Amino acid sequence: MRKLIIATAATFAFAGLAACGESAADKAAEKQADAIEAQGEATADALEAQAAATPNEAQEKALNDQADRVEEAADRKADMVEQQAGNADGGMTTANTPSRQ
Repeated sequence: MRKLIIATAATFAFAGLAACGESAADKAAEKQADAIEAQGEATADALEAQAAATPNEAQEKALNDQADRVEEAADRKADMVEQQAGNADGGMTTANTPSRQ
């Protein structure tokens, strides 16, 4: 019976620890990543608007391609910021632990 009580208490303690959620560093990194993505999207939107306004088809394609690259670069940078925050907390949170790519 005693072992069962200890095991139950340990289970609840572990569940409580897991429920602690994100650290302050994680939350800050997430906000920074969101800002990076928003800026990349705004820049890409401006390039796409320029592309739509140009009568030159080659220039339109080039601007749209540039918009895609800008957005992809912003997404990669945002992911990197979040992954570095995952390293900063020693991997205590699994939601943003860096992948081994």
